[in-house]
Amino acid sequence: MLALKNPLIIALDVDTMEEAGNLVNRLYPYAGAFKVGMQLYNSAGPQVLKWLRQKNVPVFVDLKLHDIPNTVAAAARVLTRYGASILNVHAAGGSSMMRAAAEAVRKEAADNGTERPLVTAVTVLTSIDQEMFKNELGIPGLLQERVTAWARLARESGLDGVVASPQEITAIRKACGPDFVIITPGVRPAGSAANDQKRTMTPAEAMELGATYLVVGRPVTAAPDPVKAIREILKEISRLK
Repeated sequence: MLALKNPLIIALDVDTMEEAGNLVNRLYPYAGAFKVGMQLYNSAGPQVLKWLRQKNVPVFVDLKLHDIPNTVAAAARVLTRYGASILNVHAAGGSSMMRAAAEAVRKEAADNGTERPLVTAVTVLTSIDQEMFKNELGIPGLLQERVTAWARLARESGLDGVVASPQEITAIRKACGPDFVIITPGVRPAGSAANDQKRTMTPAEAMELGATYLVVGRPVTAAPDPVKAIREILKEISRLK
């Protein structure tokens, strides 16, 4: 398990290194880690990962790798070299792809004498609900059943955990055990706008159900006072202890 000072991962969904730096400098005393997704990575490139590594900031590289096994393995090696603490692939890529990623990360970390990042699998995006799952994606059955099946496949493929909506935490925990990592986006403090998220829950609810880490973006980074917003979430979580 990745040792963070708390389970809160703040999403750096911004366009520039300057914006990211401002958020990290303000929020690092409070955040457990930061997430670099496609928006920032495609704008700033690997430089942002190198900068975070130099500051000794834990980072979740959220690029949702999904390609043939060889290509995903190569990308996973690069992200390991850049100092990712967590990275992810798409569970829909299948077991061969997930195994290739897990093996590449283990080997790269061992060859360089560095700590191995957690490798997790994205299941079904939190912007998708049951109606969209069935009618637009054309996938039969219940969304929760597919998420749980992909979580099992990820575990069997040697991955550390999954990224899934808080609404699937209970089913995944039952299927995959107490040590399986569950990263939950779609977390919204009470009173916050859902934005484009469909399957949401409050931070306290998600932690109580068994989430390992929580990913929070706009409710903190777009708040008038981000420091106040993150402290309120941490206060909410601390009441569970």
